[in-house]
Parts: sequence; C-alpha cells; structure tokens
Amino acid sequence: MSFLNRRESSVLLVGDLIFFFVSLWLALLLRNLEIPSRELFSIHLVPFSLLFAMWILVFYIAGLYEKHTVILKSRLPSILASTQLANSSVAVVFFYFIPFFGITPKTILFIYLFVSFILILAWRIYGYFIIGRGHPNNAILIGSGDEMKELYEEVNNNTIYNLKFISSVDLNRADEKGFWNEIVSYVYSEDVSIIAIDLANKNIEPVLPHLYNLIFSKINFIDMHKIYEDIFDRVPLSLLKYNWFLENISSTAPHMAYDSLKRLSEIIISSCALLISLPLYPFVILAIKLEDGGPIFITQERVGANNRVVKILKFRSMTVNDNGNYNGSMKNEITRVGAFLRKSRIDELPQLWGVLRGDISLIGPRPELPSLVKQYEKEIPYYNVRHLIKPGLSGWAQIYHDAHPHHNLDTLETARKLSYDLYYIKNRSFLLDIKIALRTLKILVSIAGR
Repeated sequence: MSFLNRRESSVLLVGDLIFFFVSLWLALLLRNLEIPSRELFSIHLVPFSLLFAMWILVFYIAGLYEKHTVILKSRLPSILASTQLANSSVAVVFFYFIPFFGITPKTILFIYLFVSFILILAWRIYGYFIIGRGHPNNAILIGSGDEMKELYEEVNNNTIYNLKFISSVDLNRADEKGFWNEIVSYVYSEDVSIIAIDLANKNIEPVLPHLYNLIFSKINFIDMHKIYEDIFDRVPLSLLKYNWFLENISSTAPHMAYDSLKRLSEIIISSCALLISLPLYPFVILAIKLEDGGPIFITQERVGANNRVVKILKFRSMTVNDNGNYNGSMKNEITRVGAFLRKSRIDELPQLWGVLRGDISLIGPRPELPSLVKQYEKEIPYYNVRHLIKPGLSGWAQIYHDAHPHHNLDTLETARKLSYDLYYIKNRSFLLDIKIALRTLKILVSIAGR
C-alpha cells in the first residue's frame, strides 16, 4: 500500500524539477527582457541541471518529500525560504569556487532564486491538488481498537492519500445479525474498490468466507496493518505477538551482507569524523576546565546488542557524573558550557570511539540505561527484542517519535517508541540508514536536536 505516499513523493519531485527548469527560462527572460535563445538557454542548462540535482537533495533533507508535506500550507513558505537560503549557498560554492563551466551568473541566479521560490510555493500549495491527485479510491475499513480509529481519522482528514474510507466496521460486532449485509450494501452502493481489514483480529474467521466471495466483484483486499505501517512509519503495537516476531524479525540471513557493509562504512565514517573533530577537543577541554575545573569526560553504561552492557564516552555537560541516572539523589545541573555542548551535539563526539570499537552503531535504536531496561522489560512485552542489533547515535525513533523520553522512566511513550524501533529492525537497509542520516544532518545543521 505504499502508493499512499510514494505516488505523492514522485509527483512532487517531477513537479519540482519541471518548475526548476521553467524558472531558469523565466530568469533568463527577465534578465535580458527578451525570449532567451536556444544557445543562451543551453549554456546555462548543463551547469544548472547539476545544481538542480543538489537542490533536490537539499529539499529531501528539509523533509519536502516526506508524507504530509503538501498539507502543511502554513509552514511551507518558511520551509521553502530556508531551503532557498541553503540552495543559494550551494549555488555560490558551485559557480564561484568550482568555476568549471565558465559562467558566474550573479543577476540571473538572484532572479532565478526569487522566481523559483514563487513557482515552487504555488506548485506545492495549489498545483499538486490540480494535477497530482486523482479521484480517491473508496474503501471500507474493517477492524477494531484504537489503531483502526487512528488510521480512519488520518486517511479521511488528509486529502494527500489516494484513499477514502466511506465506512469503518467494528469486528467486535461480527456475530451480530445483519453484519455481513451491512458490508455488502456499502460495497455496491458506494462503489467500493478496496477493503482494508485486520487479518490478525480473532473475530475475522467467520467473516472470511463472505469476503472471499467479493473477490469475484473485483474488490482488492489489503491488510489494515500494512497501511498503518506505511502511513505512520511504525509497527502497530496490536500486532506484536510471538508469530509476528518469528515471521518478521527472526531471519538474519537477508541482512548479513548489509550488516557487513554497514560495519565497514561505520569504521570509515567514524575514523574520518574523529580526525575532523579532533581539532575541537582542545577548545572543549579548555572551556570545561575553565568553568569548574572538573573532569573532561564522563562514561555511562548502556545496554548494547544481545543485552551486553557497553560504556559510552561523552564530554561532561553536568556538574556531577551520575552515570546518566538522574534520580535526584544528588544535586546535578547542566553547566553553561554543557548547555552549549548539548545544543550543538558536540558533547556526543567522543561516542565515535564507541562506534569505532563496535560497541554502538551510527544508526540504530537509542541506547538505554540498564536500570530503565530492567523496568521496561517487566512492563513492556517484547521490549528486549530491540537489543537484537546495536544501538545507534541516531535512529528511526529519535527522528520520528517527537515525545520519546530522554532517559526518564515513561512506560507509555517507551512502548510507542518500541513500535518505531521494531519498524527499523524489520526494514533496516542502506536506503533507510541514508534517510535517517540525512534527517539527522538536518537536525544538526539547524541545531534543533532534542
């Protein structure tokens, strides 16, 4: 059911590229006050085409190809303005520091950035809804529980999905008289083409023979939870039973090549990052020492792969090294230097040594304190499954679960965070890691990390 969002992303990408080229033509027109000749357009086309590819990457990092981007109309102008600012910097570097193409278009570039901002903004707000969206498919949602309600409201309240639930049917009523007739009446009176159903529901068995007969009416059946996972980027918690783990998590063979190449890339990346960051160490050390004369580094225990306790290294940002156990037994406050180190994420740079050693990964579930893990394993079913792989400096839950607790005991939000961790463990791949890395880069650049 990935067409719910992939189609949107594809249409947005094609539209952006078209308006990039149209903006170039209009910029040349406005600059010279005449229709640009084929030769003039061709001279600018090749270098600007390369520039467009880089700008698309900037758009991607900014989240402009994520789900829901077309409905965030109030935020679009500010997001596009920020990306155009970044694109301007990329263009300056491209044309003035790499003068390979022999052109340094100052005025044209300025005009282009203004024109493209107006056109892309108009395309994103109005154009997509004119040509990007087709007539939504009428569907029936059959299931139960909060996840069904959440899915129903998300799909029907947002016009970005090529789907509309004309009704939701509660499977807890499956034994009621007339239950099946209600579904059939909706199918034929509302021109239903899709039925999304909770195939894991215990009440589904009596309904299946009736659903089978609808195959001959050209009805497409889709597992409700696949749509849920595709829209919300997390595994539905109601699915988490032993059979789900045996089917989706137990097999490691498909990931053997990925794991090996990931480890090799982590060694290379962490080594390079350590070399680049080492010049910062003297300044950080001096700042920490000048403030209170305390220790430079702190070590904290975390639960790693296979429940093995590992130690991570950080620059000290608090008055006391309490090993991350913020239990109020001792007065511990963030120092002034520590506040800056945390906001800029510089305090986490020494963790790259742990990546190099192989204790943690660049991408993976957030490493948790042993004391919290013991508590969560008692209260959250299957919690220890997240320790099948190494924890990471950044991860799927860190960038998509806004309310995740930061080393504080919160069973409800941690259970929700587990649904994101399991999504990553199930779907982990180089492409997913790249997506996480780019989104993390955006957070670091904007200094918006939590």
